[in-house]
Amino acid sequence: MISSILLAVAASVPATPVWNPTVAIIISVSSLVVVLLSTKIEKPLVGPKFPILPISIPTFVAAMAFGHIIGVGIVLGLTNIGRL
Repeated sequence: MISSILLAVAASVPATPVWNPTVAIIISVSSLVVVLLSTKIEKPLVGPKFPILPISIPTFVAAMAFGHIIGVGIVLGLTNIGRL
């Protein structure tokens, strides 16, 4: 029973690209954009301060995580339309 469900799901998984420098650049740029946008939030300095950027460490970690999510969405979207 479970193996037939897994086979049905495996047939509907979309193609994903192989890791290459283009994928790395897309995810890096999206993470950088989100980190730069995170300086515009209401209280970016709550918590321990980051030594280089004008944001706190929790803000930086959250921005990087969200940037990776956005980057993966962009990569999968571009793969789905055939651009990657």
